[in-house]
Amino acid sequence: MSVAPFVGASFAAADYVVFAFMLAVSAAIGVYYAWTDRALKSSDDFLTGGRRLTALPVSLSLTASFMSAITVLANPAEVYRYGASIVFYGLSYFMSMVVTSEVFLPVFYRLSITSIYEYLELRFSRATRLLGTLLFIVQTILYTGIVIYTPALALNQVTGMDLWSAVISTGVVCTFYCTMGGLKAVVWTDVFQVGVMLAGFLLVIIRCVVLKGGVGLIISDSRQGGRLDIWDFDPKPQKRHTFWTVTFGGTFVWVSIYGINQAQVQRYISCKSITHAKLSLFINLIGLCCILLSSVFAGLCLYSVYKNCDPWTAGIVSAPDQLMPYLVMDILGDYPGLPGLFVAAAYSGSLSTVSSSINALAAVTVEDLIKPHMTVSDKKLSFISKVLSFLYGVLCIGMAGLASLMGGILQATISIFGIIGGPLLGLFSLGIICPFANSKGCNLTASDSFNRTSTGLPAHMSNIATSPAQPDHDRNLLADNWYSLSYLYFSPIGTIITILVGLFISLVTGGWKRKVDSRLTLVKSDTTVFCIFKALKDRLMTGKPDVAQTKENHGNQNPAFCNIELDYMKCNTPT
Repeated sequence: MSVAPFVGASFAAADYVVFAFMLAVSAAIGVYYAWTDRALKSSDDFLTGGRRLTALPVSLSLTASFMSAITVLANPAEVYRYGASIVFYGLSYFMSMVVTSEVFLPVFYRLSITSIYEYLELRFSRATRLLGTLLFIVQTILYTGIVIYTPALALNQVTGMDLWSAVISTGVVCTFYCTMGGLKAVVWTDVFQVGVMLAGFLLVIIRCVVLKGGVGLIISDSRQGGRLDIWDFDPKPQKRHTFWTVTFGGTFVWVSIYGINQAQVQRYISCKSITHAKLSLFINLIGLCCILLSSVFAGLCLYSVYKNCDPWTAGIVSAPDQLMPYLVMDILGDYPGLPGLFVAAAYSGSLSTVSSSINALAAVTVEDLIKPHMTVSDKKLSFISKVLSFLYGVLCIGMAGLASLMGGILQATISIFGIIGGPLLGLFSLGIICPFANSKGCNLTASDSFNRTSTGLPAHMSNIATSPAQPDHDRNLLADNWYSLSYLYFSPIGTIITILVGLFISLVTGGWKRKVDSRLTLVKSDTTVFCIFKALKDRLMTGKPDVAQTKENHGNQNPAFCNIELDYMKCNTPT
């Protein structure tokens, strides 16, 4: 049952001006890069920025890509309702950056591929590549539609901002700068939008601190209300958020995003060197933690303000993701322009996510579905890339319209999107870490995992992402109902099963007899630890690095194997 929009303070002219300014700046960045890069005609320039990007803008773009408006609205509501245990995502962020930089990045970077699904063909088969590509396209279109529509609905019901005007305007602007400026425009608009998102959080936090009379009172209220009881080490896998689910399960989720998601990988392989690529991941870690801590403290502010009168249970708002917009209109409604800044922050999250998705969709379509099947000039491919960006933008807007009719299926779709990441992560991990994994083992395992995902979801799947664990006496045994697991465990389960079954089938079908090109697997010289150890060893033994040995180890495989540049050695010795 729907609840009428909040009646009280509403958007003023100044708020619309601030929101429009954010859209105008984003569009202007697209025009700027369309003009400055007008002489560049190749699809590589459009889709990867000519592989000349540096660490800082790429790092901020990585941060923005999956910090969507859902994050801006849902994280504070999560803290308000259940507590601040999601702060442990900071640990999962760190571990996922280490795994990505040490395992996946070196392989993808040295292959100089644009679509990561090209790796699946090089390592396994064309069928595996097409499976990965098609799954990515379908899921990403569904996800971007939800990212556009869901926050627009929440903001509409509280601020009174016209729903479809907001959906269409953000979709059109996003499509415009993606089509005009390519990856460079996407990266630099992400930089701007990260700043807007942080400004929106800080605005709410500062105002709440002033109203409550200091940070100490907010912390005290949150402690008394149990919102700071975060040290839950209960190993039960049915509990929604504990230290183990957030850190262990969250690490798998974020590795599947940063390690093998086209939208993220496409950014760091566009860096001008592997050093910049790895730096971008770790600078991005700072941005992730800033947004996480800001959203957590905003949730504590939300609780402190409404601890004695819950707007959700009182029926003032119809869903938890409307709590933050309600708070903004409640405490900032008398200051024209400030609510507009928060709404701009929320929509900046949508723009950054959707633009990243559009660019990634165009890249995989060109690389996986067009180039392998027809001979097209580079100039024509560049034009096709722009047309595809436009078409995918239109599709995403259309999917937002469809999302408005899907009701409860929205959360199920998001859950499916997360579950598929597990088997895909297992598939790429098999290829990179296990030299004896073969196409038979991986194809059979992947197909089985995806079939189980698409056909085995129960009717109550839509409640997994938001409902706390039910009491034990209401549940069947875990073996009978594994859906009682925390939703954060679906990704590691999918990954681990895919790896174990894939290894077994590969060994049974003679995978250990097959010799694999070393460029396609992880070798010890890919790791930072090896580079540091080798540099120190050479210096201690000879006083200088063994350049000849470095060339022997790396020269025939990759001109940019290692990323550590020391005073006496560069592991990325060119051939």
